[in-house]
Amino acid sequence: MSAVTDTTDGPIEVIQVLFALHPGFGAQELCGPLEVLSKALHKINDPKTKAFEITIAAPSAGVSSSSGLTIKADIDFATAHEDLSEYDVLIIPGGDGVNKVLETQSEPLSLISAFAKLQISDPSKERTLMSIGTGSLLFAQSGILQGLSATTHPDYYTKMEIICKEAARKGDLEQTDVMEENYVVNNARYELGENLEENPFVLSKRPDARRKSIARKGSNAWKESVKRRESNARRARLRLGGLRLITSGGITSGLDASLYLVAAMVSHESAQEVARVMQYTWNKGVTVEGIDV
Repeated sequence: MSAVTDTTDGPIEVIQVLFALHPGFGAQELCGPLEVLSKALHKINDPKTKAFEITIAAPSAGVSSSSGLTIKADIDFATAHEDLSEYDVLIIPGGDGVNKVLETQSEPLSLISAFAKLQISDPSKERTLMSIGTGSLLFAQSGILQGLSATTHPDYYTKMEIICKEAARKGDLEQTDVMEENYVVNNARYELGENLEENPFVLSKRPDARRKSIARKGSNAWKESVKRRESNARRARLRLGGLRLITSGGITSGLDASLYLVAAMVSHESAQEVARVMQYTWNKGVTVEGIDV
């Protein structure tokens, strides 16, 4: 599945992204991140160097959002499970349909768990799991947020805490820090550099928040992580095998988190260019439990 873009400097591997949709997903929670990732380029002046290739998985050939938008799926969930190891990023949009997923314990819950377990069993690959809005409630239900920090849509902070506490009770009793932040990143990769004031991935001060947080934001580019990746043993010692886990708040927070993902896996310059083209002001979130590489 891995796509490769040819450039004058040689081939650049395209980052494989899987969106997992459920009936009643939030249309803007899909379309916003999709637009950001589809515009990202490894070289901002070369349209041939697209950074991401998108695949959409759903329980049926067509799946409708809470607002009535019907999206044609590329693959079903059975195929998504079969090909899961080929994806670098799994994105879970929220939406009104999340409650039905929680009630019926249906997909994409098992896909989320399988992706997290895949990273634990094979930490040699850098993988990212990201939720938009209430999609993080599905992370909580899956039990993968224990011992980590996360956020969700502001109207669902309390519900998120309840689900996380129940998951902790059923698991190893580790709690989840539910934070009132734009987006929260766990297990980031970043390079601090010598001058923190010039580093685009470090906040000079923490934004207003419900709880204190370590205010780092961002990580080194995908191309650099390939050249200077931390050892498998070091990654394996991190929670979830070093899986980069991103949760975001409401709809526009999904745009912000997606721009972060571009900065983290492509370049900060690419993220800024996408924001410029979209005439959007990128609002940063926070990173916790990051590691220097």
